Amino acid sequence: MSMNDKIKVIDGGVTAARGFQAAGIAAGIKKGGKKDMAMIYSEQPCVCAGTFTTNVVKAAPVKWDQKVVTDSDFAQAVVCNSGIANACTGREGYGYCQATAEAAGKALDIPAESVLVASTGVIGQQLPMPVLEEGVKNLAPLLLGTREAAALAAEAIMTTDTVKKEAAVEIEISGKKVTIGGMCKGSGMIHPNMCTMLSFVTTDVQIDKALLKEALKESVQDSYNMISVDGDTSTNDTVLLLANGMADNPVIKEKDQDYELFKEALDYINKTLAQKIAGDGEGATALFEVKVVGALDKEQAVTLSKSVITSNLTKAAIFGHDANWGRILCAMGYSGAQFDPEKVDLFFESKAGKIQIMKDGVGTDYSEEEATKILSEDKVTVIADIKMGEATATAWGCDLTYDYVKINADYRS
Repeated sequence: MSMNDKIKVIDGGVTAARGFQAAGIAAGIKKGGKKDMAMIYSEQPCVCAGTFTTNVVKAAPVKWDQKVVTDSDFAQAVVCNSGIANACTGREGYGYCQATAEAAGKALDIPAESVLVASTGVIGQQLPMPVLEEGVKNLAPLLLGTREAAALAAEAIMTTDTVKKEAAVEIEISGKKVTIGGMCKGSGMIHPNMCTMLSFVTTDVQIDKALLKEALKESVQDSYNMISVDGDTSTNDTVLLLANGMADNPVIKEKDQDYELFKEALDYINKTLAQKIAGDGEGATALFEVKVVGALDKEQAVTLSKSVITSNLTKAAIFGHDANWGRILCAMGYSGAQFDPEKVDLFFESKAGKIQIMKDGVGTDYSEEEATKILSEDKVTVIADIKMGEATATAWGCDLTYDYVKINADYRS
């Protein structure tokens, strides 16, 4: 990712920006004392934007959050549980969202309609409400603005994730330091157009709500919507962006330089978090990146890159460190996008080097040994140049391993 030198990457998560606090505990939803509830709180009310699952089956928390984002004057807290997804739970499930928000409102002394809720885990089970309400009560006094508090919250939202996922950056807007921080979870059921993917991004920027919404919508297209682990689109996907204005910069009201810099910093956060999700696909050993260059338009580039990262045969070849380039061309061919296969150049790239494996639609005389070495790294990139125009797109996925099947064969036990 080409980085603007005005964007400084820092070690942090959802508490990096001014005025945000977090906590994470084991409330008792998951077995074995694993952390399963997180809370984020802002000292000041926030303007808020959200993007949600495209699955027709929407989980109760998604419906609740859509209402808060659209109708509430402001948002000020997020409560997230892992272990049970609260999806396919009917009116009762929606009532539990309201009850969770009311419990948090009471504990934090804020309106219930300013509380966003999120759930991830098994579909179809009802939430154990007494456990959740007790959890909310126990979280509130633990809220802190520290780096550790952010890490505890990031740990509490994990399901089959193997690592917690956080990112933070600093920028300067009109002489004021602005910080954006975030955390996310997601590993299986991840397909573009969002997945069991939850992402929470917090910032202290002062910005108009309509612009915040637009920035998030665009940012999601190039980040979370460009990742795939297994082609399943989940029922719980949520990306929430809260801005509390505590940086005290002049309010961003139009698409000026300030907006563009904020948008670029937001893109960095979302792309970083999205790649962490793709690289932590269930059972994955490698992050698999596909860049399509030389496309006629963005849409064509997106279609081709996504087709390659979702190809099980290609993903299996990446797992086997096998330069089976025919599978890549095949996936491009059935994507629905039109291109001339006799013009395509293909490259493999990683920390170990870069190699051209196809020129003008024909395999080059490359070294299999060299190709295997390049494909043995934990981040592997395929570059496909279709020589039709100037447009590009990048998608992220992971390799397909024996463990993916193992993890998903007995998930409920």
